[in-house]
Amino acid sequence: MNKSNNIDRSSNTGDNIISNPVNDWLNNNAANIFLLPAVIIILILSVFPLIISAYLSLSRFKFVRGGFDITFVGLKNFKKLITGSEKRHFRGSLGDLSIAQWAVVALVTVFFIYILWSYLKSKNFKIAGLIYRIITFSIFSWGTYFIMQNLSVNGRPGTIVVTLVYVFVGLFFQYFIGLGLALLTTQNLVGKRIFRVIFLLPMMITPVGVGYTFRMMTDTSKGPFEPLWKAFGLSDFSWVTSAWGARWAVIITDTWQWTPFIFIILLAAIEGLPNELFEAARVDGASRLQILWNITLPQIIPVSTTVILIRMIEAFKIVDLPNILTFGGPGTATESLTLHSFFAWRALDVGQSASVAYMLMFISLFIGISYTNLIYQRFVN
Repeated sequence: MNKSNNIDRSSNTGDNIISNPVNDWLNNNAANIFLLPAVIIILILSVFPLIISAYLSLSRFKFVRGGFDITFVGLKNFKKLITGSEKRHFRGSLGDLSIAQWAVVALVTVFFIYILWSYLKSKNFKIAGLIYRIITFSIFSWGTYFIMQNLSVNGRPGTIVVTLVYVFVGLFFQYFIGLGLALLTTQNLVGKRIFRVIFLLPMMITPVGVGYTFRMMTDTSKGPFEPLWKAFGLSDFSWVTSAWGARWAVIITDTWQWTPFIFIILLAAIEGLPNELFEAARVDGASRLQILWNITLPQIIPVSTTVILIRMIEAFKIVDLPNILTFGGPGTATESLTLHSFFAWRALDVGQSASVAYMLMFISLFIGISYTNLIYQRFVN
């Protein structure tokens, strides 16, 4: 009797624990409870600063005795960048296009028209998709015309075009050099493991360290390569005295540092391909070039599009290298949008700094979404 009573009491106690409303609520909301700290951290570090900077971009911020004064001015900071006193700094000077530049604009426009026509004939055709593509391609065609005007003989690139040059020219070299190194180190070469480690070293150095290293290397009068420059008759040459020389110095430095990132991802993708595909191709008598073109490259397209997207997003934020190598000079020739925002902030023009940062966000967001919708999803999904 006593044992049965004890069993009944323990079972009743267990039932009370299970039916406890607090325990039930904790069990039902366990996932949200564990996610809550991460959400709070994201709100504090990302969302709230984004909202505050949006308000600052629409305001005039001034330090006054005993604190600061914020005056709401609407879109005046953005108007200043596009049509006001900062327009030459931000969007540059527009010049007349040469025949070659008109040809580039025409080729880009024809290419977009061809893609649009292909979409019209595809099975996935939708009116919303057509409207989106017309708007996107029109903006890109106008953007190409705008860039060519900045890059003309009597034009001068602003921080928008300089940033786009850094992103796309740098990304072009980084991808193809990284792909070449990845293909090279997958061959049966002596010491390929050592070369893999060496190729990764630039990515392990901080951007500040890389900037100072290349600043020293490009010094033709006192740098370590001074005898080499002198032998080639370049002892009095300076990278930073000409606009494009300084820009190429930044692009070369950025390419040297970030090519290993693309290299290691493409290397992993190539080595992850099934050997049966290559063995079957060799049995059929395919050459190395045919295997590369018909098997290797198509198989790594999803990985390639992903790594290009990641690197492109990161490249829009370039600030360390142009600041250390050239201080944004000569003039503003190597100044990126992020560096433009930083210089405005350092001059205590907080509203202007925030507006430049938001323009960078709008441009990078538009290009990133367009790339994701038109290219990334096509190859990955």
